[in-house]
Amino acid sequence: RVFQLQYIRTFCSKFCLGKNKWSQWELNPRPLDSESNAPPPRPVPRTIENTREADETVCKPDDEELFAGNDADEFSSILKREATPKILITTCRFNSSRGPAFIKELLSVIPNAHYYKRGTYDLKKIVEYASKKEFTSLIVVHTNRREPDSLIIIGLPNGPTAHFKLSKLVLRKDIKNHGNPTTHMPELVLNNFTTQLGHRIGRMIQSLFPQDPNFRGRRVVTFHNQRDFIFFRHHRYIFESKESKRDAKGKSTKDANEENILKGNVIARLQECGPRFTLKLISVQHGTFDTKGGEYEWVHKPEMDTSRRRFFL
Repeated sequence: RVFQLQYIRTFCSKFCLGKNKWSQWELNPRPLDSESNAPPPRPVPRTIENTREADETVCKPDDEELFAGNDADEFSSILKREATPKILITTCRFNSSRGPAFIKELLSVIPNAHYYKRGTYDLKKIVEYASKKEFTSLIVVHTNRREPDSLIIIGLPNGPTAHFKLSKLVLRKDIKNHGNPTTHMPELVLNNFTTQLGHRIGRMIQSLFPQDPNFRGRRVVTFHNQRDFIFFRHHRYIFESKESKRDAKGKSTKDANEENILKGNVIARLQECGPRFTLKLISVQHGTFDTKGGEYEWVHKPEMDTSRRRFFL
């Protein structure tokens, strides 16, 4: 306590003598703009996203080669609504208890998806069977130590094959105040797939869902890419009119809602339906799954992670 009193006395004496740091500074206001008499705009903060390394493969809106490639790739028939997506979902040979729970929720997210037990069949035979049954995509959920750790998405019948690392899985039952999804066709949101590789991955994901969403269901599926991590979320939304207590007095509910709509006092609320997980692209392979003679379009290597500002999607 004696030390505290001495510290307070020393500080007060310096403050009275004008030797503190505040007395030495001049509180100059920010310079005003001569034309508008307004302060200059604040500088944009530097983030990893807006200071990323320059990439020649970033897609441009006037790239004619990109649009010509879209018309000739493996997903054009589904995205042009010439074919209906039909998905087969299976597991690895040694499945866990948490894997089927995750697959059950995937079946509620992806329309027209069907689950088949893996058994002892080889993956190449499953690809042949799915192609004969006119499936458009095959999803394999791989588990390790009783936890799903990777996803393999194979386009049928001609590929490509994408291998993703799966992490941070949260099932619907573990999400607080979760909602139950309906059977309506969901709306699909793909965000921040800017490079040519990201554009190809985005079209592969897009080919898993029908291209005729039912807006009455108010159901949305989001794949958000940030720093090459693809975050998956599944929500239901609702629009509500926002009104204050003063406006609500002496008015009927119908008149108040119409007035709020005219004023634009409408807010959107979200309710997460689950599941929730994160994907990290490992490789993209030409054609269907082939570990021996397959040709790879892109493979992630450890030496690619030397810079924090280099992204590939």
